[in-house]
Amino acid sequence: MRKNSIKNTRINGEVLRELSNIIRGEIKDPRINPMTSVVTVEVAPDLKTCKAYISVLGDEESQKNTLAGLRSAEGYIRRELARSINLRNTPEITFILDQSIEYGVRMSKMIDDVTKDIREENGEDEQDDKF
Repeated sequence: MRKNSIKNTRINGEVLRELSNIIRGEIKDPRINPMTSVVTVEVAPDLKTCKAYISVLGDEESQKNTLAGLRSAEGYIRRELARSINLRNTPEITFILDQSIEYGVRMSKMIDDVTKDIREENGEDEQDDKF
């Protein structure tokens, strides 16, 4: 199976959906932040390994604790994944912290600050841009 095949894309989507359900509803570890989401999943073509990119809304301490909690629950998560998805091999999951959402929010805020400064320099009223 090739990496970008239709079958691999479907498996990635199914694993993403089930992994989100397991993390959101079945894990009771207090270290895991309730605002944890699975951004994307990359299952290897041989179905042996899986990279799960996780986004955590919170400070750096909360992100580290969530990652530690998920890594300690890997066996349970893999067993539940095997129970819910019928695959030849259940992939071994590696959790990776994805900070792209946080980066995007930070960049958006910086752009807003710059445009606000430019408006103030030009003497424009901010109410003119609001609809």
